[in-house]
Amino acid sequence: MNNYKAKIYPINPHEQQIIGYKCYPSILAIPDPIDLAIICIPEKLVLQAVNECAKKKVANLIIISSGYSEIGNKKDEEELKKVLEKNKIKLMGVNCLGNYDAHTKFDSMFIPTSRLKRPKPGYISFISQSGALGAAILDLMAFNNYGISKFISYGNATNLDESDYLEYLSKDPNTKVICMYIEGVKDGNKFMNITKQVSIKKPVIILKGGKSEGGSKAVMSHTGSMAGSYEVYKAVFKQCNLFEVNSLEEMFNLARLLENTVKPKGTKVQVITNGGGYGVIGIDNVVKNDLKLAEIYLRTKNELKSKLPPLVSINNPIDLIGDANDERFNITIDKCLKDNNIDILLVLLLPQTPLITENIVNVISKLNGLNKKPIIVVCTGGLFAQKIKSDLELKNVICFNHITNAVESIKNMCNYYKL
Repeated sequence: MNNYKAKIYPINPHEQQIIGYKCYPSILAIPDPIDLAIICIPEKLVLQAVNECAKKKVANLIIISSGYSEIGNKKDEEELKKVLEKNKIKLMGVNCLGNYDAHTKFDSMFIPTSRLKRPKPGYISFISQSGALGAAILDLMAFNNYGISKFISYGNATNLDESDYLEYLSKDPNTKVICMYIEGVKDGNKFMNITKQVSIKKPVIILKGGKSEGGSKAVMSHTGSMAGSYEVYKAVFKQCNLFEVNSLEEMFNLARLLENTVKPKGTKVQVITNGGGYGVIGIDNVVKNDLKLAEIYLRTKNELKSKLPPLVSINNPIDLIGDANDERFNITIDKCLKDNNIDILLVLLLPQTPLITENIVNVISKLNGLNKKPIIVVCTGGLFAQKIKSDLELKNVICFNHITNAVESIKNMCNYYKL
């Protein structure tokens, strides 16, 4: 349970004790009331366990166990569903990984932390129909120091479905951005009605699995869902103001921008760098992604010329040249934040040059904390560069390893805001 503060009661008829906790032969043998039961046993034993939970008046279940409609066993899943409905029990699952709340430390996932690191607290929540895919994303988020609010794996959606979780997260104060991986939906009308309401309150970013004919067939054997026509889903997403992406990387890059940066006023991007070639590539990517190149006001140019060496190129990109130090970046970013003809700052930082120190983290994070405009940093390189990138991320500055990913994410952010 990852230090979650709760009374825990292991149940196993063959054990007296499990990791220091007294073990019970049945949930009916526990003297105290139970708020939640997590069931992870062979499918043939699940119904009996659920009936015992019903007798115990347990209102909430998580069933990890598989072996239901995803393998064609619809009969047992329907029988289970009837018991849940009769006893007004809410179920997450079946055939799910569990869930994780980074803020309360509630953790019902069966993969140990030695194999699956849990991300730090943040404000992005992720609903995933696939447990394995969700697990990989959580591990990657933890490795990159990205924060998460809640992770919800719901599997076959026997009882509660994706729409229920969306509605819950729309009211969750620790969720700013909602990400979803879905293969199919249980109730189309319910999904549309709820997502229309949720998307007004919070960004909803969606990745659809089973777009192709082969992928659609694979969905049936994975979670027992009907993937349906992708064109229909695509139209629904658009109608409900859901922002669709094509990859998990794209999803979380956009989510991080929406979580940690202010809304830009427009699409005019100013590139700032201490590497000439890096600046050229940055400009190429801005143009390629149909964003606008900012044109610095004459007053800003004159102010920068008065404070920077004569060799510095003050256009777009602003090339601070190879002997740039931390203060040169500080002056330039500060002046660009005050220029009303610039909407977004793309800072291409090459920390390999000798006058850049670790203090660059404090310089950029302090300016980013003013929340005047989005500041997106690209920091490419080995150990020192990755340390700078990691330290900036810890201070809520959005960083990328590669220019292409950064600019594509800026484009998605602008598209989300319909700029």
